[in-house]
Amino acid sequence: MLYVGMSGARQRMLALRSVNHNLANVTTIGFREDLNQFRSMPVFGPGHPSRVYAMDERPGISFSQGPLQHTGRDLDLAIDGEGWFAVQAADGGEAYTRRGDLAIGAGGLLMTGGGHLVMGDNGPIALPPAESITVGKDGTISIRPMGQSAQALVEVGRIKLVNPPRETLEKGEDGLVRLRDGAFATPDINVRLQQGALEGSNVNAVAAMVEMINLQRQYEMQVKMMKTANDNAEAAESLLRVG
Repeated sequence: MLYVGMSGARQRMLALRSVNHNLANVTTIGFREDLNQFRSMPVFGPGHPSRVYAMDERPGISFSQGPLQHTGRDLDLAIDGEGWFAVQAADGGEAYTRRGDLAIGAGGLLMTGGGHLVMGDNGPIALPPAESITVGKDGTISIRPMGQSAQALVEVGRIKLVNPPRETLEKGEDGLVRLRDGAFATPDINVRLQQGALEGSNVNAVAAMVEMINLQRQYEMQVKMMKTANDNAEAAESLLRVG
């Protein structure tokens, strides 16, 4: 009884940490909600294998699309439907994100609001100084060079857009998505962008709050069970002393 209460309380704490993480990112651009579930696990040891405990695990992330926010900014991009932006992770490898609040960093390098370099067909994208920037629905970037007329558009690169199967993806601790086998996804010409818009987080704040309250109540129930187990042990010990 004590073990069931203790393990249950610990797993509820882990689930609460995940829900709190989702709530903390309810306003993060392109954030994908972490999912949680409990499943029964057998307890191995002396005696019959009849004891179980609940284990919290993250089966994956929610792929539902977040709300679109129209900003009118040239470097704000939202993926229309399924797909991902390819970016360079902190370890130098390729990863994927839905975050499209782009900016131009040092050396003209294009990066996301999270500080990750945006990948093109031939590596990170660098943009020269320009009067204006236009991004096509297929990710093609065109600029109007400084001092040139509106008709003098020059194509400077194309954002790598991918759409690998969902079951091959996993989310890392840095919030970026990668292929499970460590491979790189191939570009998908069917992924489409909207310029001047951003995709918000797909976390439902109300549902997350309700889930947090439920987990807190379950945690309190597990703690009460531990206290009851302790009270029972003390009562049994007093009976033995009387005997």
